[in-house]
Amino acid sequence: MATSPARKSDASQGRRRVAVLGGNRIPFARSDGAYANASNQDMLTAAITGASDRFNLKGERLGAVIAGAVLKLSRDFNLTRESVLGSPLSPYTQAFDLQQACGTGLQAAIVGADGIALGRYESVLAGGVDTTSDAPINFGDDLRHTLLAIRRAKDNVTRLKLLGKLPAALGVDIPQNGEPRTGLSMGEHAAITAKQMGVKRTDQDALAAASHQKMAAAYDRGFFDDLISPFLGLYRDDNLRPNSSVEKLATLKPVFGVKHGDATMTAGNSTPLTDGASVALLSSEEWAAERGLPVLAYFVDGETAAVDYINGPDGLLMAPTYAVPRLLARNGLTLQDFDFYEIHEAFASVVLATLQAWESADYCKERLGLDKPLGAIDRSKLNVNGSSLAAGHPFAATGGRIVAQLAKQLAEKKAETGKPVRGLISVCAAGGQGVTAILEA
Repeated sequence: MATSPARKSDASQGRRRVAVLGGNRIPFARSDGAYANASNQDMLTAAITGASDRFNLKGERLGAVIAGAVLKLSRDFNLTRESVLGSPLSPYTQAFDLQQACGTGLQAAIVGADGIALGRYESVLAGGVDTTSDAPINFGDDLRHTLLAIRRAKDNVTRLKLLGKLPAALGVDIPQNGEPRTGLSMGEHAAITAKQMGVKRTDQDALAAASHQKMAAAYDRGFFDDLISPFLGLYRDDNLRPNSSVEKLATLKPVFGVKHGDATMTAGNSTPLTDGASVALLSSEEWAAERGLPVLAYFVDGETAAVDYINGPDGLLMAPTYAVPRLLARNGLTLQDFDFYEIHEAFASVVLATLQAWESADYCKERLGLDKPLGAIDRSKLNVNGSSLAAGHPFAATGGRIVAQLAKQLAEKKAETGKPVRGLISVCAAGGQGVTAILEA
């Protein structure tokens, strides 16, 4: 229960309160499945259109639409604006792209919330989209440089000489899920951290099974009815396995960290490659009241951190362990002052390693510079309606999903108890970054 006092009210600091009114996403789909022929623009336009239908935004000029994608084709250079132009929103709605790997959607919400708090915007749609089915495939630098040289050539003789180089230059860069600085995938990096911190396979499988079971139950009780709009024949996330169990997951072979032995990470306790899009609707209180839109929660604050995963001691996906204590300190809170914890399940091992780090006196002192550990959370409050292991993880779309989902959870809890409630969001991201936020109702 939210008990500790938060920082001074935004109003006392000249900042307006930022309302979270809900959101919309399309069902997430496993790569090369239902959305195999859908583009980033198709999916983001569908998510925005669903939000427009839900909140009666047809013809509305919003303050901004802020979104992005991790994997983009060259045609997607103005992705968010083009998606707005294909939606029912007013064409006078400005839009721009933002990208921070898997933290994109949440970072878009932070940027939008700051704009609303400062009076720059009255309303914002924030989110993201990604497809690994329609991933960019580029020709190599040799071909690119040759074609550019042909374009710059001053005479036909030079052009013919350059054309003769083309057969040897026809190299193709196949998309790879690896960190540019290390060559290792996020999964391999997570496996290193899991081994270093002794994260058990059984605990990972238990977390994964629980995510599927909780999300399936949430679907069955209608929780997602006003958070999702159908797309291309899908009405639910097709990665969801309602009958998932620890026993079934235990039969899967490890896929990450295999070369180093004691591997614990499988396809079942890791998120699959996924396609999808999401947006969350944020606004000033006045804008919401004028349109009769109920406020589900308030976006209080956000914090982003980065770690040295190349030469330092930190794991690639452990930056949220640094961001959260800064966020707590600025808002006068402890880790226990939350009713819900939404920790992105890129891999079950990362969620468990993050919680373990906050419980460790040594980690908190040596890495975070804290006098004492942040402590343990009540795990019954963790990802209560399921998270990425069940829904899937279209990289840039996860943040928008979590913001809208948490806002609804907070609204339901407050209506049930009649007391103030608070939620914490934590999203790890490639490049050794982590994006976190606090919502209240």
